[in-house]
Amino acid sequence: MVKTIAIVEDEQAIRENYTDLLTKQGYQVDAYTNRRQAMAAFEQTLPDLAIIDIGLEDEIDGGFLLCQALRQMSGTLPIIFLTARDNDFDTVSGLRMGADDYLTKDISMPHMLARIAALFRRTEIVNSDSQKSTEDTQKSGDLTLSLSRLTAFWQEQLVDLTVTEFWMVYSLAKSPGHVKNRQQLMEDAKVYVDDSTITSHIKRIRKKFVALDSAFDRIDTVYGMGYRWKA
Repeated sequence: MVKTIAIVEDEQAIRENYTDLLTKQGYQVDAYTNRRQAMAAFEQTLPDLAIIDIGLEDEIDGGFLLCQALRQMSGTLPIIFLTARDNDFDTVSGLRMGADDYLTKDISMPHMLARIAALFRRTEIVNSDSQKSTEDTQKSGDLTLSLSRLTAFWQEQLVDLTVTEFWMVYSLAKSPGHVKNRQQLMEDAKVYVDDSTITSHIKRIRKKFVALDSAFDRIDTVYGMGYRWKA
């Protein structure tokens, strides 16, 4: 089945360029100029993946608002920010809103296609695993993970993780005490991102656990190596 990609970009030349390139790769591409136009379409049918700019016409952070709305509509829809805004604040904000990846517009097309393909592979794996098992849980101390539902509980409280964050927690928690480097985390999360994005995801994961338990300290940073879940 042909995958549908939605592009929300207010600059016509960029929008048309990506639409043409992705169409040539075999994707069905639906392009939108602003948040209101995109939301009207998404309320009818969700795409298989969304690529969103942050600034959309008169809304300087319209892409953030659109990402939040999309994430409320679907917890598993792959969302990528594609923007000229290259700074840590916007990157962390984008991931906090629930995006799976954050790319800048100077990224090469082959690199971008690899990131899109990785997100689609992850979705297919998740769907396949969900069909195989109605309830597959993993426990590690106060942490409980449901692989079929992609949900995490800490001390019986739901942790509001994105799909990418869930798989990173799963990667760490399934091997307590073992260091996972960024490449291993990417492979387990079925996503292809750069090191800074991995770091941002880990920071967000920690904050979400700490919000539920101020004493949470289970994720260690092993400098120069990666991260581990404390046994």
